[in-house]
Amino acid sequence: MTTNENKGIPNRLFFRLFQTGNVLQRQVQNEMGISTVQWAVLGALSRTGFETGISFNQLTEYLFVSRQSLDGVLKRMERDNHVLRVPHPDDGRARLVRLTEQGRAYWDSLQERIYQFYEQGLKGFSFDDSVNFLHYLSKLQHDMALIDLGHGQAADSEEEAGD
Repeated sequence: MTTNENKGIPNRLFFRLFQTGNVLQRQVQNEMGISTVQWAVLGALSRTGFETGISFNQLTEYLFVSRQSLDGVLKRMERDNHVLRVPHPDDGRARLVRLTEQGRAYWDSLQERIYQFYEQGLKGFSFDDSVNFLHYLSKLQHDMALIDLGHGQAADSEEEAGD
């Protein structure tokens, strides 16, 4: 394989990842009637241990979404009576986000369709393929979180050179 072909693979991989994310968003909206972020919020808040809620900051970190994006989604979900923001018992300035009873019922009502969505989306994967794919996605997510192109260092060096 030539050097140019080697350089093309990462570009194709990241572009395919971008496309896959867009297909996921479109298909979730079309088939489930909710956004991928709403799906993720419902899933996160339905987990064992989150019955009393999770702080807004913890939820942004868990989902890897911006504060602005999550706030807009939560406002819509509050309007639909799926989530509620309640005062944090230990910090009067903070709020916890939790599922309402209606939100839990809605999440439960989606489970069969979610299972079908997963089944159809992964129909070309064996169990081992799925486990390996999960492993590689986890590695990619970890490595991407560590990316540092040194922009801060380059700016500092340029300032020093100009002095």
